[in-house]
Amino acid sequence: MSSNLVEGRFSTTASRRGFLGATGSLSAVAVAMLAGNEALAQGMGNDPAKDVAILNVALGLEHEAINAYQLGAGSGLLQKAALDVALLFQSHHKGHRDALVATIQKLGGNPVAEAPLQTYAESLKAATLKSQADVLALAARLELGATNAYLGVIPAFEHRDLAKVAGRLAADETMHYTALVSALGRSLPSNPLSFGG
Repeated sequence: MSSNLVEGRFSTTASRRGFLGATGSLSAVAVAMLAGNEALAQGMGNDPAKDVAILNVALGLEHEAINAYQLGAGSGLLQKAALDVALLFQSHHKGHRDALVATIQKLGGNPVAEAPLQTYAESLKAATLKSQADVLALAARLELGATNAYLGVIPAFEHRDLAKVAGRLAADETMHYTALVSALGRSLPSNPLSFGG
């Protein structure tokens, strides 16, 4: 886990898809708190330090998504309709970020800091973005990774309410991915059960 954190910041070299596979799954308490259901969290056992570490990796990934959309919005490459959608999706990621920060703090942890925009620009190779299609393709790649990461945690939960939280996050990411792929004029996945595998 510590390899993902550098000087209190998230290293964007970690993949969204791998974040839960590499760190394990969140405890029921952490997911209940993330969902804003502290009553459900009461009486459940947990390991706050482990949960904080996992949540901080997820938070780092949300920071990355927010900044990826910022880079796209500031690139001057997006037409108005695409820019509006990018800013909407960025606002969803800001909501995810805020929920993660609140949960980490409730668990007694310190939320991982957001890196400067230039750090994300370098790690995402923003200098290679030359067209609207390039920006949308980058966003689609990140959203697909997020979809698979959040779907990957669902089987770890015994309580249906906890699985529902992860499912709702995955649904946001899937919606983003699908809209971006459509905007790129690419075919939607043709196989059933295309996500989370």
